[in-house]
Amino acid sequence: MDIAGRSTVNRGKERLLRKLEAAWGTLRESYAGLSYPRLTEPGVTGNWSVKDILAHVTTWEREALTHLPLILAGGRPPRYVRYGGIDAFNAKMTDEKRGLSLAEVLRQLDDTHRHLVDFVRRTPEAQSTRDTRFRRRLRLDTYGHYPQHARAIREWREPRLPRPLPSG
Repeated sequence: MDIAGRSTVNRGKERLLRKLEAAWGTLRESYAGLSYPRLTEPGVTGNWSVKDILAHVTTWEREALTHLPLILAGGRPPRYVRYGGIDAFNAKMTDEKRGLSLAEVLRQLDDTHRHLVDFVRRTPEAQSTRDTRFRRRLRLDTYGHYPQHARAIREWREPRLPRPLPSG
């Protein structure tokens, strides 16, 4: 127990949840204030728009929600080789979600994240305090994944400065 009477084990889960929410907040800040046309404009990462990236993040949070219970039960999630690898899986999921409205993508994003946080809160404390298969999968699908997309969005939305003309 610490001075406030909290279990030190609970602090491990609190730290994990803070890490998850901090990375989530940074992702949300990366696209905050963008208009509908900007959120759906391709070119953020390849031909992906912010909307596509958010649908992609939701896909991986759903993958976490699907496979983390299996990991907790001692099982091993199936490999993505059945899709032709992770890139092929990402392309398939992007194609499937491309027709969703921005409103639906945002709703799914918020709902899925809320379910994920609730799930993590209910997991055994031991999963939060050590480097377990559970924690590694959670990191790969969530707080270790969000920063690359937040960075891409921030870089894309930075104003482009004109290049100087060559002197001649």
